[in-house]
Amino acid sequence: MTNKALHTAWVSLIGLSIASTLLSLPETGSHWPTASGLVVLLLAWQKARIILARYLGLSAAPAWQHGFNLALGALFLILSGLFFAPLLG
Repeated sequence: MTNKALHTAWVSLIGLSIASTLLSLPETGSHWPTASGLVVLLLAWQKARIILARYLGLSAAPAWQHGFNLALGALFLILSGLFFAPLLG
């Protein structure tokens, strides 16, 4: 992996972390708590994908990367369902 790819991944992770922090602030998240909570989950999912692909080297093993992406997607759907469960009942 080149230094440029690592730096790009690092900058992406910092940007996603800043975005999730801003969405978690009371001033921002209190207006649309459900939407901001779902977006924070989406940002965490994307951060996990970047870490797995770039830092752990799964981009060199596409089959493994696909499997981990499916597992992360399933985890995201489960967590989203748990997040929305209190709103439905």
